[in-house]
Amino acid sequence: MFISREYDYAIRVVRALAGKGRLTVGQICEAEHIPQPYAYKILKKLERAGVLTGYRGMQGGYELVADLAAINLYSIYEAVEGRLHISECLREGYACPNDQGGRCCVRRVLRDIQEQFVNELKKNRLSDLV
Repeated sequence: MFISREYDYAIRVVRALAGKGRLTVGQICEAEHIPQPYAYKILKKLERAGVLTGYRGMQGGYELVADLAAINLYSIYEAVEGRLHISECLREGYACPNDQGGRCCVRRVLRDIQEQFVNELKKNRLSDLV
């Protein structure tokens, strides 16, 4: 599966924060119907990626810090899931027994499909979703 629930929720977290200032986890979850256990994990990943920042304490919460016009769907994917691979044979360092000298037509077709999918994710900015 290309699009995990976690990735879907990550996009929704960013959408919830867009133009809203600082929101609590509860407010984000309520706005986008996200279970809180998912939200905490996703928020940490997005904070590490520099998409948002978290504040502790009574006035705590999360705030979007990245420019939505500069962030694409693939950058959110990488923040949450890592690099996209639609097949195990496309992972770096994978020694495919069927790809002797780069002649495996299945691997070549899957690589082309993966590149098209990644390019589509890169074309779509988060600013288009809010």
